[in-house]
Amino acid sequence: MTLLLFLMAALALNITPGPDMLYVLTRGASLGRRAGVVSALGIATGSLIQTGIVALGLAGLLQAVPLLFTILKIAGALYLAYLGIRMLLSRQSALTAHRELPNTSLWRVYSQGIITNVLNPKVALFYIAFLPQFIDPAWGHVPMQLFLLGTLFNISGTLVNTLVAVLAGLIGIWLKRNEKSARFLNWLTGGIFIGLGVRLALTKQH
Repeated sequence: MTLLLFLMAALALNITPGPDMLYVLTRGASLGRRAGVVSALGIATGSLIQTGIVALGLAGLLQAVPLLFTILKIAGALYLAYLGIRMLLSRQSALTAHRELPNTSLWRVYSQGIITNVLNPKVALFYIAFLPQFIDPAWGHVPMQLFLLGTLFNISGTLVNTLVAVLAGLIGIWLKRNEKSARFLNWLTGGIFIGLGVRLALTKQH
């Protein structure tokens, strides 16, 4: 019953639009369905790393050392802003970029998804607040329970984000029927990334 309740809560949280979903949506719309799915996988990998950090108890440092939280937060915000500015300044239109991304570019998209997630300290703090509610000491080995629950939460979120990526890819194809729409999508994507960076920079530790 506890596990079922957890899965229902995880699904409800994952279908609620948030920064990760918005990131996948913009990647899928601007670079295509494959890039959107790869972004979702990158975020999933970053979330898995965050889950491991929480399970090992290292995330407690974020609460004990506010400076560490601030450093990670600012680094993540600057990275998102950097990605956004690159999109704004790019001379390559989204129409051209969408046609076919080489494996090297897909690897870059994947690694960017990991970095944006790992550099967001709010993810680890969320896991600290959410996962322990479903821990049962009678099951033993609490760190392993944390890791397994975090992994299940991550799988649920990845499935949702993958669906978003596929839909975003279809929307992107529709938007890219002319060059003006492609340029607009470049600016929109860049602006959203910068907005996500500002949002992260203004996030307060609770």
